[in-house]
Amino acid sequence: MAGHSKWKTIQAKRLAGAEVSPEYAAMVEEARLGQELGAAVYRRRIELGLSQTELAERAGMTQPQVSRLEGGAHMPTIPLMVRLAAALEIDVVMHGDVSAPVEFRTITGRMRKRRCRDTELHG
Repeated sequence: MAGHSKWKTIQAKRLAGAEVSPEYAAMVEEARLGQELGAAVYRRRIELGLSQTELAERAGMTQPQVSRLEGGAHMPTIPLMVRLAAALEIDVVMHGDVSAPVEFRTITGRMRKRRCRDTELHG
């Protein structure tokens, strides 16, 4: 991610009408997705009454990794997303369209049992 001073410089250029590079647009999109994902993980963790440490233990992470994820500073891999989904008792729906919001769906009791069993079997 870009440092604060770089963001300010780029923002000033945009406000002045300068063209935005594709690299900048991609960086902004990644930051937006990271923030959105982090906020969704935080909301679900709070719903479940979990601490960051408890979520970390459930998902095979460390507490600092959970903190960075919730703060939007870390973009998880797909295997980590699968572990997070099991730990948060949700399904994660990923769209090919990155402008679509990150969507979490609470899984039903029957699906939760199967998903937990699959997670135990496949690590």
